[in-house]
Amino acid sequence: MTDSTRPTAQRRAAAWRLPLRAVNSEPAPWVYRALGNLVHGVMPLLARRHWQGREHIPSTGGALVVANHIGNFDVLVLGEYLIWAGRWPRFLGKSEIWKVPVLGWVARQAEQIPVVRHTTAAADSLIHAKAALRHGKLVTIYPEGTITADPDGWPMTSKTGAARLALETGVPVIPVAQIGAQQFLGGKKLQFRKLLHFGRRDVHVMAGPPIDLDHLREMPAGREAYELASVTIMDTLTAMVEQLRGEEAPEGRWDIRAGERIPRRRQA
Repeated sequence: MTDSTRPTAQRRAAAWRLPLRAVNSEPAPWVYRALGNLVHGVMPLLARRHWQGREHIPSTGGALVVANHIGNFDVLVLGEYLIWAGRWPRFLGKSEIWKVPVLGWVARQAEQIPVVRHTTAAADSLIHAKAALRHGKLVTIYPEGTITADPDGWPMTSKTGAARLALETGVPVIPVAQIGAQQFLGGKKLQFRKLLHFGRRDVHVMAGPPIDLDHLREMPAGREAYELASVTIMDTLTAMVEQLRGEEAPEGRWDIRAGERIPRRRQA
């Protein structure tokens, strides 16, 4: 359903002003619904939302959302956007979260997908993500695998997990860019003091049309195809962040292993 085909009452009101029942009819665990309503109730106290491109989020069926990762708070900003776009996202997140009391219980009840990072078990999360996609869920992944370490907050180089999911499942790949969420808990370094700042801050979230990866799906499955798809995904997200920020990204892209920006042509 696009914005132009939504009921008149919905089009007249800002998306975030509508009750959950008016924008999202997809089934979800009660814990997830309660969490979504809680975040939605608190967010207006902290942020001024600027949402674009909700019409690009498929209303049904398996789909993969790829997003830039700018801070510890952006999962709430992005999650609310997707829920009020009509879907319940299943995030791939670091497994350490599942060990935290209460938070881990909520993650399990909300059917989120743990990733055991830096081990061979990390690939197992893709099995669960593929299963969720096959069952028509909306799976959300940060291709960078961590919060950006770029000194200026631009998208970094990508790991290949998002590309593998995209090429091996064939589902639509929806890019979502965001800026502003790092103002609440900081970027890579957690900063709770930022929550104490007076006044609301602007957050921007924008979805784009599905990324065209058909030419790469015709290639033999393997690292070359995954790396080319990863570059395509990050190029798309970078261009969208440029649009939101109103400025051009640096020529190179930050590589967390190298600790510097590297020419984009070397990433493929």
